[in-house]
Amino acid sequence: MKTPPLTTLCALILACAGRAFGQVPMVPMALSTATATPEQIQLSKLTTENLIFDQETKRRLRKLNEEKEGLRVQYELFIQKQKLKNSELEVELDRLSNANKLSVQKRQQDLDAVQAEVDKTSAQNQLAKERLKAGLAPLDAESDKLAAQGRLDDERLKAETAKSSAELRKLGLENGLASERAKRDQLALAQQLDRLKLENDLKAERERAVVMADDKEKRAIDLALKRMDLEERKIKLELLASDSRQNRLKSELELRDKKWEWKKEANTEPVYAVEPFRNGRLVISDRRVPLNGPIYTGVATFVTERIHYFNNISSAPIFIVIDRCPGGSVMEGYRILKAMQASKAPVYVVVKSFAASMAAVITTLADKSYVYPNAVILHHQMSTVNWGNMTQLKEQLELAREWEKRLDVPVAKKMGISLEEFRKKMYEKNSDGDWEEFGDKAVGYHWAGSVVHEIEETGFIKNPDFVEAKPAKPPFWLDEKTDEKGQRYVSLPRLDPFDFYFIYNPDRYYR
Repeated sequence: MKTPPLTTLCALILACAGRAFGQVPMVPMALSTATATPEQIQLSKLTTENLIFDQETKRRLRKLNEEKEGLRVQYELFIQKQKLKNSELEVELDRLSNANKLSVQKRQQDLDAVQAEVDKTSAQNQLAKERLKAGLAPLDAESDKLAAQGRLDDERLKAETAKSSAELRKLGLENGLASERAKRDQLALAQQLDRLKLENDLKAERERAVVMADDKEKRAIDLALKRMDLEERKIKLELLASDSRQNRLKSELELRDKKWEWKKEANTEPVYAVEPFRNGRLVISDRRVPLNGPIYTGVATFVTERIHYFNNISSAPIFIVIDRCPGGSVMEGYRILKAMQASKAPVYVVVKSFAASMAAVITTLADKSYVYPNAVILHHQMSTVNWGNMTQLKEQLELAREWEKRLDVPVAKKMGISLEEFRKKMYEKNSDGDWEEFGDKAVGYHWAGSVVHEIEETGFIKNPDFVEAKPAKPPFWLDEKTDEKGQRYVSLPRLDPFDFYFIYNPDRYYR
């Protein structure tokens, strides 16, 4: 069984990781195993590992956050319960305190009542004493008088004194009894107060134990939270380390890509020479317009727009470079000639391989033109296909002759001959009337200005081997086809009114 490429395995791993974590991971762009470098493969692998690690880290963080939130909720619930217990204890403590206050007040009232009774008894005893003294004073005063009464009075006095003493002793005993009762009640109250104090101390100790247990549990929760924070920091450090490694690899790849991009260009400026042609050597800048293939509708727009654009930049020379051009529309070619003549910057025509028909006229009528020695320039009479009735054919023939005068007469004049002589020479050179000459011979007929032996293309600053995207087809590009006989051909577009094809087409390649 064929082993899947590394990128496919990475995509499968990421897909599995995404399904496992409930997320869809971003799959890195697949690299071709044929063109991927080891660094790119390593980067893809590390990217996949980092994505998996990020998903696992996020899952762990979510789990830690959920545990942390659960502990926080438990802690808040526990605090609420403790507050409820403390409030109940405070209510009980207030009740006991109020009960103690009531007991103390009641005991104080009892003591006040006993003290009032004691004070009352003492007052009564003092009153009795005063009364006794008041009763004894007359008796003493009368003792002398009543000496006669003798023993009767003494006995009576003793009896009364004994009765008072007995009452006084009785009152003393009652006072002592009341005092002992008060002491007993006070002792009972003191014992009850001590018992309440002990109960309060016991409750305080229990509450302290509960608070200590709460503090211990709180410290345990705080410790767990700190451990979770430490774990989270460790995970963040691991993520930072992973990101640092990935960024380092990306930086290395970007640096390598920059070097690769640097190699894609010459990193030199084009040469804009005022006199580009010297000693058989021509220097062409990037102010160049290619003219290749047949000239048909749209080609003139392509060429003239660039001539106008370059004129709006500077007056440095402009180059129309012809590799191979068989000619084409007379209207399109004439527009190119007029744009060349109106240009403020000099327009140079350069023929490297072949220029025929309308392209040959453009080369010949240019102010300055250059050809390789072995390039071929071909002039011939304009030929076309007409249809219609006789009147229409005559009209079309007259229009074709007018175009011939407007194009071939200037060429013949530059050669220093008449139009008839120009036609005659065409058939002297070739029975078909196709007069072709190599570049070095064409210069002698004034079809071109100078022979060039070396051409330096300074405008090509990008490496042609590094084509990032398929270039758009130029307007003079025609798709090649094959007919039923197996012969290749291209279909020329329909001409506009009053236009003719002035094109070299010996094998009917252009149809």
